[in-house]
Amino acid sequence: MAAGPEAVLRGAYMFLADVSIKRPVFATMMMAALVVLGVVAYQRLAIDEYPDITYPIVIAQTTYPGASPQVMERDVSRPIEEALNTVQGLKEIGSTSLNGISIVRLTFNLDVDVLAAQQDVQAKVARIRRQLPPEIEEPVIQHFDPNDQPIVSVSMQSSERSMRELTSLADEVVQTRFQAIPGVGGINVSGGETRQIRIELSPDAMRSYGISPPQVAQAIQRENQEVPAGRIVSGANEQLIRVTGRIVDPRAFGAIVVAVRQGVPIRLGDVATVVDGRADVRNAALLGQKVGGTDQDAPAVALDILKISGANTVEVADSVRAATEELGKILPADIQLRLIRDSSKRIRDSLADVELTILLGALLTIGIIYLFLNSWRSTVITGLTLPVSIISAFFIMWVFDFTLNTMTLLALSLAIGLLIDDAIVVRENIVRHVQMGKDHVTAAKEGTSEIGLAVVATSLAVIAVFIPVAFMGGMIGKIFFQFGVTVAFAVLVSLFVSFTLDPMLSSIWHDPDAEQGAHADESRMNPVRRFGHKFDRWFEGLADRYPEKLSWALTHRGKVLTGAVLSIMLAGFILPRLGFTWLPDFDGSEFNVQLRTAPGSSLEYTVAKAKEVSAFLRSQPEVEFTYTTIGGGFRGTPNSGGIFVKLRPRDERERSQEEIQTALRKQLGKIPGIRPTITGTPSIFGGRGQPIRINVQGPEETRLKVAATQVLEAIKPIPGVAEPNSSDEGQIPQLDVNVDRQQAWAAGLGIASIAGTLQPLFAGQRASRWEDPQGFSHDVTVVYPDSLRKNSADISGIAIPSSNIDPSTGMPGMVPLTQVAEIVSGLGPQQIERRNLERQITINAGVLPGFGVGDVANSAKQTIDNLDLPIGYHAVFTGDVQNLNETKGYVGSALILAVIFIYLILASLFGSFFQPFAILMSLPLSFLGVSLALLLTKGNLNVMTMIGIIMLMGLVTKNGILLVDFANQ
Repeated sequence: MAAGPEAVLRGAYMFLADVSIKRPVFATMMMAALVVLGVVAYQRLAIDEYPDITYPIVIAQTTYPGASPQVMERDVSRPIEEALNTVQGLKEIGSTSLNGISIVRLTFNLDVDVLAAQQDVQAKVARIRRQLPPEIEEPVIQHFDPNDQPIVSVSMQSSERSMRELTSLADEVVQTRFQAIPGVGGINVSGGETRQIRIELSPDAMRSYGISPPQVAQAIQRENQEVPAGRIVSGANEQLIRVTGRIVDPRAFGAIVVAVRQGVPIRLGDVATVVDGRADVRNAALLGQKVGGTDQDAPAVALDILKISGANTVEVADSVRAATEELGKILPADIQLRLIRDSSKRIRDSLADVELTILLGALLTIGIIYLFLNSWRSTVITGLTLPVSIISAFFIMWVFDFTLNTMTLLALSLAIGLLIDDAIVVRENIVRHVQMGKDHVTAAKEGTSEIGLAVVATSLAVIAVFIPVAFMGGMIGKIFFQFGVTVAFAVLVSLFVSFTLDPMLSSIWHDPDAEQGAHADESRMNPVRRFGHKFDRWFEGLADRYPEKLSWALTHRGKVLTGAVLSIMLAGFILPRLGFTWLPDFDGSEFNVQLRTAPGSSLEYTVAKAKEVSAFLRSQPEVEFTYTTIGGGFRGTPNSGGIFVKLRPRDERERSQEEIQTALRKQLGKIPGIRPTITGTPSIFGGRGQPIRINVQGPEETRLKVAATQVLEAIKPIPGVAEPNSSDEGQIPQLDVNVDRQQAWAAGLGIASIAGTLQPLFAGQRASRWEDPQGFSHDVTVVYPDSLRKNSADISGIAIPSSNIDPSTGMPGMVPLTQVAEIVSGLGPQQIERRNLERQITINAGVLPGFGVGDVANSAKQTIDNLDLPIGYHAVFTGDVQNLNETKGYVGSALILAVIFIYLILASLFGSFFQPFAILMSLPLSFLGVSLALLLTKGNLNVMTMIGIIMLMGLVTKNGILLVDFANQ
């Protein structure tokens, strides 16, 4: 007859116990091996803030200089979207069309190989390349991580050098050194002035010679190059032939022949001025701090350093810090190189807090053990489970390629009580058998055997709770995978230790204190043990009254059941009113202020308003310094920017970060000319923007704007909504050149020739690259002088070379632009968004302290559902709200699976279909404690509290198993 699961398990754990008792040295070496493996693995573990997660997102970025958002959408974004919409595994596709930039974003299902998807996207874009405008730069296809935030920011300033000199040093020395650091994925340079060889055309000279800007660009490209011309083979030797035509001195560009008129060569210097100058400045960086008692925003060249996906944040930041110190020694003395943002410090502080929590939790746990067992030997025997289990957990973390991060350390800190629980139960039962008069070996064997099944059941129940957490679906499952696996493995090790180390030490280590129990002589005890003995007697008296209370409960089952139902109802009443949010607020001593000025605002105006805002921020006593960037990043515009605000450490200020942000929201809103938005520190859970994001979608632009305005106005009065805003900020001024095709054709012009003349003049056209003596390349750009690009009237005086030749001069005729086109001042969108092949406008909003994101979003959804939006137009919640809703489903599924697994395990071990229900029925009763604790501490339901609830289920199950097992025996 086959043995049942109970007999199999009993045989397994008693085999471990018997071997350990008979061979104590072997058992000790097993424990030592686990500790050694854990210590070695710990030294090899990388440190990071959160688990490394690969986001299945690919972007296709295309640059088309000078093109308006409408042109970018029509000619670039839409064709790419339509080509990529059939990519396998695609979950969502969207695009943003800006001035001269198209960004198409593809989000894939989580099971898709991102590298393969990136190659597929690259191939499909290559197939439609000929359908895109020939003037665009080649589309860049790359994997995108929404958490790609700068891990370190470095500023360069000098009181003696120009911004151009600083920028050259940043590009040629500092950036080159940083890029050589392993793990650095990219460097965004803000501020400064980039060196550029500018070919500034003279409109009068161009008109008199009948030369067009494209002719100038083609001549420069043709003459400034080095061409291989083959080789000469002579016997055993061969020589390469090259035509060296690279221009060494920028002034030599003026000698290039761009045309021949009546047999006379027209050189570049005849129609343009060669200027060794700077590119158009479209961004700025400012470092705000007190210098010599004076508060100021000083211009700087800032380098924001990003890491590659999978690189260790702390290691990369440490390498950047070391490189910064190294550069400070070799750069000129007048240059100040400073780290203004360092994520590794926040990571180290966060991990140090968790490590301190683990240490304090372990000490408190051991203290409680001593209080109840009243024996230092029993405390040591059970307490050894903690270091063995925790240290050995590092080994499995290394095997699975985990890192020391917030989630893995959180797993260990929460598991402390779980880890030592098994050892306490085993040791306490062994002591009970010793007090019954048995010898140590017999007590160790029989005590372990008697309680072993319950210990196995409790450990398996805890594992059954956390394994579903590790394998939750969605992004939340990826985040908590390391958490669940770490807890499960640590619990398994603690179970192993409970059946090996505990019985072994109990069998050989005589413990007279534990044997005497409540009959020990208090007069011979030290004060600590005397206090423990008194507590032990008090607790035994409490335990003696337990049967009386239990008897009352059994004879008044109706009242007990009524109280249980009422407690569940009370918990059900409180929990939904606590509010639901993504993450609890935390004080990181830093936050960001995103600001925008009116559409069409110049860089100079935005910088001036940013200085006003940052000066006000630094007037707050808690602010240490500010770091401002305007127009930076691949989506930056001259009217947008961000201010990184660094606060003083928490122990040096009275107000919390949340209190400061709440006060600033009210005060910043009073500054005219800006639209500020305050966001917290970005993390793997979010924080990159405002938590509420509503995508209003529809086919037609005008009606879409109306629908978006309806949604925006509807959510403004909702309690808890902060800083609501729309991505449709208004329109920017633009000049439309409306060409009369008939007149243009009669004058020998076409749309292409007109656009080909205007684009280089006002947007600039890169004609070539010039290499300086140090080997660094700089753009050679054909453009109008700055003085001729300031007023709309400048465009009216342009003449376009015609394809018709003037018989009297033999040169192309020059046709005034106003003869063939009407120049009209108008307005156009600053950006155009699309999602799943539909146009959209995004409504964003923050959430005030004291309100849950979920509750505010639900109120907003109810309000929007009651709106009378035009037919074909709808609103979709995305961002943190979408993640929150998905998380609720995944965590709910994990809870249900945990309950099912617990039932399967308990039914198998107890051999009963009904006894597990006695344990499972106690689970909902624990929710009252959860709700009251959150209510008293003014907490809310979030990802972390939900994980706490799941852990609580494991603890409640363990208690129930022990009671049922003792009742059965």
